Amino acid sequence: MPLYDYACTKCGHTIEVRHGFDQIHEEPCAVCGAPVRRVFNPAPVLFKGSGFYVTDSRRSAAASKPEKTEKAKSEASSESSGASTAKTEPKSSEPAA
Repeated sequence: MPLYDYACTKCGHTIEVRHGFDQIHEEPCAVCGAPVRRVFNPAPVLFKGSGFYVTDSRRSAAASKPEKTEKAKSEASSESSGASTAKTEPKSSEPAA
């Protein structure tokens, strides 16, 4: 069961009460008898690891270079395929005279 903090609305005295999620603490303050209210405390946050910096979310230098467009890619591939076919043409079987 969770532990809750309750503070007195009149004198500020704080108590800790352990009860279920759906239960409500209705007892008055033990010091002055005024009603108590639940105190919400911030949850602790602990960052572990190499750190969380602005540079961690940036793209690397290699990834930030603009890539070739589709047209430039197709032209480059057709040039390279044309050069490779010129080199691999079969030689004539006729003897040179």
